[in-house]
Amino acid sequence: MKLIFKWLLSAAALLGVASLYSGVQIQGFGAALMAALVIGLCNLFLRPILVLLTLPVTVITLGLFLFVINALLFWFAASVLDGVYVRGFGAALLGSLIYSTFGVVIDSAIERLFFKQ
Repeated sequence: MKLIFKWLLSAAALLGVASLYSGVQIQGFGAALMAALVIGLCNLFLRPILVLLTLPVTVITLGLFLFVINALLFWFAASVLDGVYVRGFGAALLGSLIYSTFGVVIDSAIERLFFKQ
């Protein structure tokens, strides 16, 4: 139940990114659901590999290169989906930052909702 709720809220967050920033365009909630799924799978499988491979660069830049990795995964997810368009790398960087901010809020809300004491 928690996973489905997070998936739905992540799709809504993607729609929020598209409404806040013109560099990201999403055609409907179905496309946002697919994009949230693909981004989640990329973060689960590809992100750890990329972080490990770029560890020296990440250390030299004091962790700022992780923003580049997030932007590349966001851009990649948009490139493999129909109905999701990201204007370029700069748009992917800003879109991934906004999406990550929404993600922090979503994670906090889900923790409070599902783990009340």
